[in-house]
Amino acid sequence: MGVVFLLLLPLFFSVKPTLAEPSFDEKYEGQPEGNRSRMKTTISTHNHSSLVSIILCTYNRAHLVTRAMASVLTQSYRNWELIIIDDGSADDTWQVVMPVVKSDSRITYFYHANAGLPRSRNIGITLASGEYTTFLDSDDEYRDNHLVVRIEAMEHKPSLALLYGGIEYVGPVEKQYAPDAQRPGKKIHLRKCYASGTFFARTSAFKKLNGFRNLPFAEDFDFIRRMQKRGLKIAKVKDPTYLYRVDADNRLCDLYERGGEQAILEFRAHRAGQHDKLFGGS
Repeated sequence: MGVVFLLLLPLFFSVKPTLAEPSFDEKYEGQPEGNRSRMKTTISTHNHSSLVSIILCTYNRAHLVTRAMASVLTQSYRNWELIIIDDGSADDTWQVVMPVVKSDSRITYFYHANAGLPRSRNIGITLASGEYTTFLDSDDEYRDNHLVVRIEAMEHKPSLALLYGGIEYVGPVEKQYAPDAQRPGKKIHLRKCYASGTFFARTSAFKKLNGFRNLPFAEDFDFIRRMQKRGLKIAKVKDPTYLYRVDADNRLCDLYERGGEQAILEFRAHRAGQHDKLFGGS
């Protein structure tokens, strides 16, 4: 059916994140409403011939996530798998997502206790079976040629490890700026940033670097710096096929601007508290 539940204990996240195969022999005790019975977790059968693994992480965006999913379903390139990582949503994401998951064998849904975006993406990377791995933020969209543009670019230059960029910004101009990770107190336009949602890389490159480090902010910039230190080749895409929406709620850039790293840490702690309140501590 394409559904997997993961129980990720707090202790698991107290150590440096790695891409070691996660344990799936535990029982999840806090499933969303409508599926409360305990069940042994298993991984559903993926399409192991998928060339592209798309990782879509989401948290409490039931009102937006189906739009993101729809933009994957309309891709002109069809040989993909979509791995949805639900980062402990407390809204009705489960009910909204499942009809789409059940309708397409290329889509798999994973639910786990709230852990934050870097760790959720790392879980997705671990589960990816494609030659390439990429991302889609749950409030964003792809144009229908998004995947094919990137595949052609990668295959044209086999030495490339990662592509990024190719963004069209949707929303107020004043929200198209983010705090500059290298110059505290300054802002930088998003087009000068490395937006991790647009990263399109050989899956082996993600795994070689053990994915993203669990930083409160700018984990995408950190990842690029680590790639560069390893001598891996990176290129920027010009075709704006990724629709980056800057008008969504709870954007980390907005939180950082209001209160720095502490604001993000408090927001993530609140998210974890919401999960514990709804489902019980894990």
